Amino acid sequence: MTRGSGREHLARAALEAIAYQTVDAVRAQEAASGERLAALKADGGAVANRWLMQFQADVLGVPVVVPEVAETTALGAAYLAGIATGRWSGEQVGEMWREAAHYEPAMGEGERESLLVEWRRALERARGWAVPEGDGAAA
Repeated sequence: MTRGSGREHLARAALEAIAYQTVDAVRAQEAASGERLAALKADGGAVANRWLMQFQADVLGVPVVVPEVAETTALGAAYLAGIATGRWSGEQVGEMWREAAHYEPAMGEGERESLLVEWRRALERARGWAVPEGDGAAA
């Protein structure tokens, strides 16, 4: 940040951090499972931000798919209730899912890797920033 940083810079940094943290989580899952992610199905309020969804596809390097109903936690609970009461089968519930938007990665591999290297560098620089209470450090 500099004196010239404004709200728009903070907002963009927050959106980028969401995408970078998602990359970190996906890479950890891939390492644990030995499987590569083919596409990311995103949900929640953040899917309303088209810039974020495109950036997510770019830095992840896979398509990002957004459902018609963004709040899938509540929808999932309703589907489970419907399955439990015999209203729907698991197969029927799977057929109810509809895609609202699809974002393909448009960023080149070199640019993607450069951004991710800078993200990791920023994380390393931030480690140890806060001093735990009781360490004897002056406030």
